[in-house]
Amino acid sequence: MLSAGIVGLPNVGKSTLFNAVTRTHKAPAENYPFCTIDPNVGVVTVPDRRLDFLAKMSHSQKIVPTAIEFVDIAGLVKGASTGEGLGNQFLSHIREVDAIVQVVRCFESADIHHVNGTIDPVRDIEVINTELVLADLTSLQKRHNRLQKEVRAGSKNAKTENAVIEKLLPHLDAGKPAVTSSLTDEEKAIAREFFLLTSKPTIFACNVAEAELAALSAASAGDRGDSAQHLNAVQDYARNHFATEAVVISAQIESELVDLSESEASEYLRGIGVQESGVGALIRAVYHLLGLRTYLTTGEKESRAWTIHGGDKAPQAAGVIHTDFERGFIAAEVIHYDDLMALGSFTKAREAGKLRIEGKEYVVKDGDVIEFRFNV
Repeated sequence: MLSAGIVGLPNVGKSTLFNAVTRTHKAPAENYPFCTIDPNVGVVTVPDRRLDFLAKMSHSQKIVPTAIEFVDIAGLVKGASTGEGLGNQFLSHIREVDAIVQVVRCFESADIHHVNGTIDPVRDIEVINTELVLADLTSLQKRHNRLQKEVRAGSKNAKTENAVIEKLLPHLDAGKPAVTSSLTDEEKAIAREFFLLTSKPTIFACNVAEAELAALSAASAGDRGDSAQHLNAVQDYARNHFATEAVVISAQIESELVDLSESEASEYLRGIGVQESGVGALIRAVYHLLGLRTYLTTGEKESRAWTIHGGDKAPQAAGVIHTDFERGFIAAEVIHYDDLMALGSFTKAREAGKLRIEGKEYVVKDGDVIEFRFNV
């Protein structure tokens, strides 16, 4: 199972957010730096309202959503790349995850200490980014030095690897994350073997105050006023420096939903003027950030979401259910969820000619509802 690491400076709401996405109280969320030492790990179901419709249509006995793993990693501080604040230990935890959720504090509070004394989310992002870049530069320079003997000896593999390193070193030295470097697909495959921290896809979680969440969720980006200047700054930074997005959450509100039922949580959110939990949007965004997609199956026994990678073809998707499905794949009967929902049933979809038979080269799309035909 692919995993996303929750990172950030101390006291920005990482552990509170982890407890919210995992709906547990597993991670301590105290008002002091390094209250988390060993990473907490939790499996998180991906919210998917499509399953509710399918289950109702098929009279399914149960619903089975897909899932990903979240890891709560202790706060990083300036100097982490040289060991400050147990930095080496924490950086190794980041190295083990597949994507990064960087939590950024976008609220003022005299009751919650900020490690740098003031609230400046872009500065905080740059502190984290600098430490990750410096750690990558150190490891990549060491690898570069070790390769030189093989390069001089004429090793083709060493020369290929060395060329990729020499493209990455100046990019990192300019303070840019490896994930934004202009490498070819072949070079990216080689770079994956370097296990660089900044090569991991990243998303930002803007932790805002409870009182601001409803206004920020309802307003357009240009309509948020001075109170949300921190959020606007993070969203601009994420777009321009990481080519990624920033999701708005209130870790404090989410922590209050942990012990509520789904209906109670929905009622609570409506009461404060919020349509959907920010955590739900964050989980879905991370799922897609990891390159994962969902196809759906439905029947009387269950309606279920299955995880595949973007670009997977029909036989690979079938193999997620069982290897026999992939080995004996014949065809896939496919309709996209949007079409099925609009028509209301498989019978009407078949009458409308919306059910298609696809073969081995079909690339499965997120939201496809599929029934596989196979013979072993």
